[in-house]
Amino acid sequence: MRITSELICQAADQLHGFVGLNRKTGQYIVRFSEDAFGMDVADNGIIPTAEFVWLPASAQTMTLSRERVQLLLEQHIDDRINITEPLRVYMRRVEIPQIRAVRSLVS
Repeated sequence: MRITSELICQAADQLHGFVGLNRKTGQYIVRFSEDAFGMDVADNGIIPTAEFVWLPASAQTMTLSRERVQLLLEQHIDDRINITEPLRVYMRRVEIPQIRAVRSLVS
């Protein structure tokens, strides 16, 4: 199967769980419900994992951050957060620029 940027974006949008920044340690923590965070993670700092990996690039576009995907990979919980092969390919192909995409809410 050929891995395209569309498949990589779909894989990023299918990530599970939530990411929060622990204020005491300065490290990101992945949990599987918003209620699982302790007092060290501010409620407004809890981000769905599928959104955590995207960073604003301009007013209309976002970049799929390899750095943030790497933070998730370092948790060694690939199956639980649904890291699939297209994201692994994206991480291996560092010679290709990071994906930049127009993202918007669909109702």
